[in-house]
Amino acid sequence: MDMAKRPVLLAILDGWGIAPEGPGNAVTLAKTPVLDNLFRVYPNATLLTSGEHVGLPDGQMGNSEVGHLNIGAGFIVFQWITRIDMGIRSGELANNPAIQRAFSSASARGGTVHLMGLVSDGGVHSHTRHLIALLEAAKAAGVERLLVHAFTDGRDTSPTSGRHSLTEVESKLMHLGLGRIATVSGRYYAMDRDHRWERTQLAFEAIAHGRGPEATSAVTAIDTSYALYVTDEFIEPTVVLAPDGSRHALGRDDSVIVFNFRSDRGRQLVEALSKPDFTGFDRDNYVMPENVTTLTTYDATLPVHVAYAPHNVEFPLARAICEAGMTQFHTAETEKYPHVTFFLNGGREEPFPGEDRRIMPSPK
Repeated sequence: MDMAKRPVLLAILDGWGIAPEGPGNAVTLAKTPVLDNLFRVYPNATLLTSGEHVGLPDGQMGNSEVGHLNIGAGFIVFQWITRIDMGIRSGELANNPAIQRAFSSASARGGTVHLMGLVSDGGVHSHTRHLIALLEAAKAAGVERLLVHAFTDGRDTSPTSGRHSLTEVESKLMHLGLGRIATVSGRYYAMDRDHRWERTQLAFEAIAHGRGPEATSAVTAIDTSYALYVTDEFIEPTVVLAPDGSRHALGRDDSVIVFNFRSDRGRQLVEALSKPDFTGFDRDNYVMPENVTTLTTYDATLPVHVAYAPHNVEFPLARAICEAGMTQFHTAETEKYPHVTFFLNGGREEPFPGEDRRIMPSPK
């Protein structure tokens, strides 16, 4: 065969790592004469596949999706939590144009900045440190009126970790001398994603109109729920009264910042808060705020500002092969088929011209 036309093989051995020999190292205990010969005869290099080397937080182990995405992209594709953490360290988050616009819009109009999202250290949909960073940024920007609408977790965290998380936020607010927690809602209500609009409506009513069960503090709201054996995920949307006993309401001059970085469970509530033609439920003379901002893109059709645009893997490996006029064949067993197609191609569903795919059914 002509050397110029010989095929090139990219074989990804998922989970096959390089580690010191030992009684627990299945790779070095196995008989692998072909691989041993490849390493002995041909040049080779070692890749680091965890933590910030593949766009994850420092110390977090890698996974199949992240590995294939980085291989196909040819560069480190930082996951949302890592990008925002890096933005906090560099000052990028505090100076983000969309965030600053939300602050200045409310301040110029005498309105209130409303920060809302999952107050949790689970790191799946959000992280408390991102809220803390936004509070510090608001203080530095001269924001004078601020309310936090806290969604409690209990699903990606301990079912009763919410009390500690909200205590941390309240302590930060007191230290900054800025704002208070205005509502507490379990994620079961505030973060529904299955069009159970009756759940979303209860969270919306508390946030937008200040309607619902009341409490004198966020911790009291949680303690009341715990006393009824209702844990964080299922806490009924509760309005926390101001020191003078009054309730808040969203106003036209206000700004809303939703700090969840994962999109799927933030979409419904943001749709209710931002869409003029919303039909999920009756919003009852709702006055839409001047500015609604999300940390990431929840849905391209939502009329909101977005702080962080997604990494666009415009030129993955498969596109480079395609544009070079060559053909390619992607195959894997059922369990890894999305990885050698969707993830390897940078999140693209459709194959490139000249790209054939075949799925091999995994044993059942």
